[in-house]
Formats: sequence, C-alpha cells, structure tokens
Amino acid sequence: MKAYSLDLRQKVVDAYACGDISQRKLAKNFGVTLSFVQNLLKRHRELGTISAKVRTEQTPTKLNAEQIEILGQLVAAQPDATLSELRERLYEKTEVLIGVATVNRMVRRKLNLNLKKKSPPYEKRH
Repeated sequence: MKAYSLDLRQKVVDAYACGDISQRKLAKNFGVTLSFVQNLLKRHRELGTISAKVRTEQTPTKLNAEQIEILGQLVAAQPDATLSELRERLYEKTEVLIGVATVNRMVRRKLNLNLKKKSPPYEKRH
C-alpha cells in the first residue's frame, strides 16, 4: 500500500492545529482512517515530522527455495490444478501449510507463471 502524500498529511495536521475539530471528523473529512490521523498527529508531536515511516526490513517469503521448486514441479505435473489443490499437495510434500493467496503469490512472483486456465476454442454451430 502506498503511503499518503505529504500534502495530505500537512493538510490534516494544519486542520487539527486550527482547533475546533475532532480527530474523528478530520478522518471523515479527509477520507482516511481514524488510526491514521491519530498516528500522524502522534508522530508530528513526538518526532516533529509528518513523513511516512521508511520500511527497512522486507518480510521474508513463506517458502524457501527448495519448497518453491517443489511448488513449480507440482504446477508442471498438473497445470490445471486449482490453487487449493496446489496448496494441499504442497502440504503433503513439505508439511508447510500456506494460504491460497500465498500459493498464488508464489506461483506468480517466484515462478513467473500465470495460472489462468485456457478455455476450449469456440466452435460455431450451424
């Protein structure tokens, strides 16, 4: 998810500084969540900045290289398998249980595959 712009952040802080408006109303008026407003104002008060936090550490992938290779073999063995089926077969082989969305992400990003099914060609009927 992209961070909110500095311009929006500044507008929220300025509107709150003018007073006479609750954080809840600020959130509603600017179309953001209450927690965003609360965290932004806290960050401004404590650190003197309104910029977004910089992410320093990437979340590690759920599968290691060997498990990704096994997933690739499963897809190659049965290309028309559903994500749920791939998930179950991967669990049987590796005893690693991941979600269907994670299977999808691993297949698309790590294996560079598209699981879109091809439908049979359309035949004209007379």
